[in-house]
Amino acid sequence: MTFASGRAVPSRERAAVAGAALLLWLLFLPAPGNCTEEFARRTGKECAACHVDPAGGGELTVAGKAFLASLPHAGGPASVSHLHRGIRFTAGFLHLITAVMWFGTILYVHLLLKPAYAARGLPRGELLVGWGSIIVMAVTGTVLTVYRIPTWDALFHTRFGVLLTVKIAVFLVMTATAFIVTFIVGPRLKARHADVDPRKRDLTPAELSSFTGKDGAPAYFAYRGMIYDATGSKLWRKGSHLGKHQAGFDLTEMLKLAPHGEDRVQQLPVVGKLVGEESPGRKPLHLKAFYFMTFLNLFLVVAVLLVIAMWRWW
Repeated sequence: MTFASGRAVPSRERAAVAGAALLLWLLFLPAPGNCTEEFARRTGKECAACHVDPAGGGELTVAGKAFLASLPHAGGPASVSHLHRGIRFTAGFLHLITAVMWFGTILYVHLLLKPAYAARGLPRGELLVGWGSIIVMAVTGTVLTVYRIPTWDALFHTRFGVLLTVKIAVFLVMTATAFIVTFIVGPRLKARHADVDPRKRDLTPAELSSFTGKDGAPAYFAYRGMIYDATGSKLWRKGSHLGKHQAGFDLTEMLKLAPHGEDRVQQLPVVGKLVGEESPGRKPLHLKAFYFMTFLNLFLVVAVLLVIAMWRWW
């Protein structure tokens, strides 16, 4: 598989595209029954109470037909019903879109960039996407819950309510980890800068993290064991390459996904070599916590998708 430029698409990138397609299919493919209509809201009963198919949808039972006949179809109640349906549709659409954005960011980090790319500070763009998604999902999720769950009893004693409770619990755990990473671990990651002699040429990863291109510091990055100086490049303004890559990191893995070849990198001045990789056994506690919570969030994304699958097909 190649793009028009002739560049081969890495297998990990193909896997990420396939994963995103699977996520969209799982979230948006119509299910044979997703019964949350008026009778279920009023009584908390399952779909089989009104539908021949226990999963819901399709032909109605005698009880279902009788209940349908009892519903108002004209005047004020119908108008209110249309308004409520519009609100539910809008809330549901925004809920799914933000879920795709948030989950897609997590999957992109783990499948392509690897969590190590943010181990010295979280990019501003991903923080905005993450917290924007959390806020929108919380608001729209609350709206949908109010419409679908009429009582506390229905929340804890119906299959739909129990699965929703599990989904809410997972969401709260993910929100808590996001808070910890953003406001506790993140600042400590960014503070991991060593006092480095500017004349030094061979740098460790910790020393390299000081050369971010900000606050008067040069913009250095590593590629294939060599350190390059991007300070004078117009494509690296303030240590940021097109808003996607930050100076101060080893960008070997990330640059494999770039639309250009390594010749563009090799045109930059060489500073020295990247030496002295950090020992895994000597990582500070906050860095270990960061890795733990990133992989925990990956597991929780899978858990949410499992709950959605159980909602729709089990």
